[in-house]
Amino acid sequence: MTYMSTLKNSFAGKLMEVLDHVEYRRIESSEDMEDVARLRYKAYKAHSVLPVAAKTMIDAIDFDEQAYIFGVYYYEELVSTVRVHHVTPDHRVCQSTGIFPDEIHAFLDAGMTLIDPARFAIDPDFELEMPALPYLTLRPAIVGAIYFDADRVMQHIRPAHAAFYKRVFYADTIVPPRMTETYGFELTLLASRSKEIRGKLMQRYPFFDSEPYERRMMFSRDVDGTLPLTILPTARLAAGGRSAIEEQFG
Repeated sequence: MTYMSTLKNSFAGKLMEVLDHVEYRRIESSEDMEDVARLRYKAYKAHSVLPVAAKTMIDAIDFDEQAYIFGVYYYEELVSTVRVHHVTPDHRVCQSTGIFPDEIHAFLDAGMTLIDPARFAIDPDFELEMPALPYLTLRPAIVGAIYFDADRVMQHIRPAHAAFYKRVFYADTIVPPRMTETYGFELTLLASRSKEIRGKLMQRYPFFDSEPYERRMMFSRDVDGTLPLTILPTARLAAGGRSAIEEQFG
């Protein structure tokens, strides 16, 4: 039995089928940002995780030069969103820096580069009927880690979600759960060794895979400023090519 036929009947295969009907959009226009803000508020309020004294769901670092905000559209309807920051020793802006500054600066002082996903939000109306959404919403973080060849993918999360990140992304605990002033509840900091886990992550969850041109469409900022209207996932193409190579060379 081939890798692709095995995939078809697996959990990962079912997520790949959902991905076939998903497109990603890089959020740049004010109209799209307003849609994202409404979705963030709706999702955070449903889960009682609104930041303390939050007045708006758009903040200054949404407009940082190394922030990339994505909308996930299922059959052309916005169902989730995530912001991905590329963090370097020379550019330390990201959500995790504000929450766990000592630990983030320690990674950067060691010369590492990081991917920091934040503002993760799923429309509560789709959450129960689409269990694939957490995986597919976080997919740009993995695509970004490959594009930028980052050393770590960070996860500042509620403790209840730690098991998911450890199981799916092989994450290590960096900071145990502790109360945060910004949010008024406990958060923990995890990190995935993105270069080390890449092979087994793609083998287990091939929907995270991507072709180079998709990675460029997601994260390249060309001098002419043009952006694709939509970005279609290339995971099936990338996984198919990888399986063909594996079968040829054993």
